Amino acid sequence: MVSFADVRRWKPDGLDSVHAELGKRRDNLIDLQDELDGAKNPGGWSGEAADASAKRHRELVENMRALIAEVATVRVAVGTAADDVAKIKQQIEQADHEARANGFEITEEGGVKDVKPPQDVPQDQLEQVRQQRIQVRDKLVQTIERILDEAERTDAELAKALAAADQNKIEPGKGGSLADAANTEGIQALVTSAGKPKDDSPKAAAEWWKSLSDEQRAALRENPPAWLGNRDGIPAEVRDGANRGRIDDERKALREQKATLERGGVSEDEQEQLQQVNDKLKSLDAVEKTIAKENPPRQLLVLDSSGERMKAAVAVGNVDTAEHVSVFTPGYTTTVQDGLGNYDSKMQELVKESEDELVRNGKSGDVAAVAWLGYEAPQESENLDVFGDSVASSNSAQEGGEKLNDFYKGINESRDTDPHLTAIGHSYGSTTTGYALQGGGHGVDDAIIFGSPGVGTNDIEDLHVPGGHAYRLEAKDDPVADFARFGGDPSHMGGFNDLSTEKSAEGEGVTGHSDYLNPGTTSQHNMASIVAGMPENTVEGKTNGVGDVISYVPHQAQEAGSAIYDAGEDAVSKAKDFGQEAGAKIKDLFS
Repeated sequence: MVSFADVRRWKPDGLDSVHAELGKRRDNLIDLQDELDGAKNPGGWSGEAADASAKRHRELVENMRALIAEVATVRVAVGTAADDVAKIKQQIEQADHEARANGFEITEEGGVKDVKPPQDVPQDQLEQVRQQRIQVRDKLVQTIERILDEAERTDAELAKALAAADQNKIEPGKGGSLADAANTEGIQALVTSAGKPKDDSPKAAAEWWKSLSDEQRAALRENPPAWLGNRDGIPAEVRDGANRGRIDDERKALREQKATLERGGVSEDEQEQLQQVNDKLKSLDAVEKTIAKENPPRQLLVLDSSGERMKAAVAVGNVDTAEHVSVFTPGYTTTVQDGLGNYDSKMQELVKESEDELVRNGKSGDVAAVAWLGYEAPQESENLDVFGDSVASSNSAQEGGEKLNDFYKGINESRDTDPHLTAIGHSYGSTTTGYALQGGGHGVDDAIIFGSPGVGTNDIEDLHVPGGHAYRLEAKDDPVADFARFGGDPSHMGGFNDLSTEKSAEGEGVTGHSDYLNPGTTSQHNMASIVAGMPENTVEGKTNGVGDVISYVPHQAQEAGSAIYDAGEDAVSKAKDFGQEAGAKIKDLFS
């Protein structure tokens, strides 16, 4: 029987660690599929020795499948227990708080002790106060009993799964592969019973996930459907696990596609398709290399091989729990295979600088930053077609903006607490960010654009960002920021706060189009201050480029012309008034 003292010592973090370790063990076992396939009898070998070898191989496969099924089942049970224990610990904390607030103490053994009875109670109120304290005590006793009942159930369910595994009572899932073995009937039934969100919106996904039982959520983590990892509104930790589990399947499918294309020679028409497949395989390598980083851990929040190029998003830190979360969208020529690793490093540096900024100002709080390459950015090899998906058109930015808007929403919807969310966009990525913000309902608290050719609108109100919380940076000799290709030039758009990119007490200056996020620069310091929620620590300043000067001249001329026009209108009006007065006086003289 579980005692209250035992329950007090339970640690959900320990169960989470076991859950993660079991996942690694399961994956390692499943990865032995190739070795097992290679150990089959070679073709043409026959006789008693061959029969004995084949029998031994079948036994080994069945043993492996049984072991994987046991690990998967225990992992689901551990995941469920971890969630249950976390809730129980929260209930204990609430009960302790309630007891202290009323002068009681919950003992180590689960008793309720009156340690601070009220003093100097008037004689005529003694009985009333006594009855009130009895009610508080009885309520605490009932709470403790309910906690112990839940603890007993949690302990029994976990023990049941462990005993079933120990006694070899778990049947592997149907199918011949080791991966199939993990999908046991029990797990499959839980996954099936969970159903799906009612629609594709982040809100529907979040509501669906929160409505599930702990057992259903644990089963979905163990055997996630293919769509789960890319569904906005699902917790980041769950998306990460689901997407990591799909990497091998994605690679296998791409290799099969490549083999099909190469079989019998590649025609001229198939060359481009083959190049896309090869690039996606390289992208998977880049994703694996990036998410292997552990300090801080990464979360794989998007893995999408549809379309011409691979899409991915990787978070530095924990998006589910960080107080401050930023989402960075890069621009022109960005690809997963060539850009993800670099942008992930930039986000790691931004997280560190943001957290350092918090510490320097006597504040605390975790920071997470996402490198979002979840759209197909225009490429240098594409024609500069203003009607197509090139850097000369806004099509990619508009399509990407819709996905990015859902990604922002998904972060807020998936959490119980609303994080401080910052949207960051560079170059063509700032245009994509602009369209994402125009979608509204995103919950973005601050927006930063730098090296921007425009945000797709001339009115900052269209971005739906709180007033005073939109920021712009432009470096000297940045040609992209000078040409207002997509909407008005943010340099001349009211409502943006201008942040310095030049040398200051906070860092070095930057020039050109690509160095804004470099460590030790004023521009990086400014962005980190915004991400950390401390705009008061930024260095203000505006750097005008050639394009800004050129655009400033007709702007001034227009203002001058307007002034002349207004003056002329005023002169005509005054002349008209004077004429009317003079005519009246003359009429009076002759009347």
